Amino acid sequence: MTDSDLYHAVNPDGTPTAEVLKRALKAFKKRLKLTQLDDDSRIGRGPTSSGGRGSVLAIEPPDQYPRTVWDELVKKGKLRTSSHGLYELLEP
Repeated sequence: MTDSDLYHAVNPDGTPTAEVLKRALKAFKKRLKLTQLDDDSRIGRGPTSSGGRGSVLAIEPPDQYPRTVWDELVKKGKLRTSSHGLYELLEP
């Protein structure tokens, strides 16, 4: 299996395979978590400050997966589209 197959494998009907969707969702969750941690670590957002909780809810998905993968995850109810090509996680 080549690198391209890991990110672009499709079913006979043209939709991404379940394995590709699973990997893409895992990559999305990881990127979202890292983005949230990065935002939370900013000065003024310490545990004793009143800076509040980070507000990162939507991110740009990892670019190694094609847009069709993200659109399929939206159809399956795992993600929601936000503005300007950003996606938001729906499941906890």
